[in-house]
Amino acid sequence: MADGTASPEPAPEALERARRSWRTAERLAAAGRLYGRGTGVGAHRSVPVDPADEAGHGLRLLRSHAGGAGALLPAREIRAMLAVRANQLLAGGSGIHPSFVTALTEALRLGVHPAVNEYGGVGTGDLTALAQTGLTLIGERPWLGEPGNGLPAPVTLGPGDALALLSSNALALGQAALAAHTLDTLLRATHVVAALSLAAVSGSLEAYAAPVHALRPYQGAAHAAAEIRRLLADAAPRSRRIQDPYGFRAFPQVHGCALEAAWSLRRIVEVEINCPSENPLMDPEAGTAHHHGGFFAAPLGLALDGLNLAVLQTAQLSAARLIALGRSELTGLNAFLTGGPASSSGTMILEYTAHSALAELRASTAPASAGHAVLSHGLEEAASFAGQAARQALRAADAYATVLACELVSAARALRMRPVPVELPALTVVAAVLPHGTDDRPLTADVTTASELLPVLAAL
Repeated sequence: MADGTASPEPAPEALERARRSWRTAERLAAAGRLYGRGTGVGAHRSVPVDPADEAGHGLRLLRSHAGGAGALLPAREIRAMLAVRANQLLAGGSGIHPSFVTALTEALRLGVHPAVNEYGGVGTGDLTALAQTGLTLIGERPWLGEPGNGLPAPVTLGPGDALALLSSNALALGQAALAAHTLDTLLRATHVVAALSLAAVSGSLEAYAAPVHALRPYQGAAHAAAEIRRLLADAAPRSRRIQDPYGFRAFPQVHGCALEAAWSLRRIVEVEINCPSENPLMDPEAGTAHHHGGFFAAPLGLALDGLNLAVLQTAQLSAARLIALGRSELTGLNAFLTGGPASSSGTMILEYTAHSALAELRASTAPASAGHAVLSHGLEEAASFAGQAARQALRAADAYATVLACELVSAARALRMRPVPVELPALTVVAAVLPHGTDDRPLTADVTTASELLPVLAAL
């Protein structure tokens, strides 16, 4: 849905669940005050709202909280946010009127989205992004995109709808889902790239042997080792060395951590996008509401920080393998895989490009969860900064793709230069796409092509 390739259609039973939640909120509000509906929010939680002014209070809440700043976010990130928020509301805990769910899904179907700024959330609810969305849904702000098929009809804001819409980390979750998907693809592609590099240096498969990993039962490491064995199969290299550099020998251990971190993030994202997180939380079965802190995105922020660090570790091994591919004593080929005069530079510059991207990745691994904030007169004295961690993960994914592409270009060249050809299905796929030739020339197009090839390799 983030890329406009799917058209959402809420299930009737899910819409009915949302409707029961709205009716529950209506009954509870008639019997007593609910936070954010019969009261102000944050430090104004004890300030009463006149029952006749509940709708006006909600409108002021949206307007006052739509104070995001910074660059406008890309359409796919906002569309991911809309999809997450609609799905959460269908879980039936918000008390919002179902027309908001319908409007969110209609916007996705029509290919339009609200304008949302980068800065505003601190991991305790994406308040500014969802307030901007709310004002767009009710017709106060314009839609962006290509409204060739029309625009969603403006929604009428009722009592309680404003806070019910705001109470979510939908933007951070949407960004985290996009990052998780991209990184999952890259981590699977890494098995192929690392296998090609191992073959290019005639590395040892002892570090990938099943008995080694059976004795230390880490699921990620065992999976990484098994993938290398599968990809090399009968074309496994005959090693000339007792043991290889860490870029090859420690690959299962390091890459396995990244795999497990990615699996953990996926589990948390799946929980968060399918469960209600709103405060107060409606319980239609019991006819009650619960005030709670389920919107505090600590699980998400910590999982993102962990994955960012794990990706850095495996990216550093990719850069190490890239350097190894340029060393004659490891490949038996010319230094930097040159094919011209001895003074040629070959793939030398790829080491610089990879380390430039690696520096960007490293800058994205400062744990966002270590941040701290005291807000709203001290009532909210902590924050998870999950949104910041999600944006760092998106940047880390872009940087990692470049590092991996540089390794792929060098591995493919090294294998093509070997005097005795290596028969590998993955190499056949790569060789059909990457440019041939070992002359000194700009390698930007090679790296770009290699980057675009990574999703294909991930499926091998």
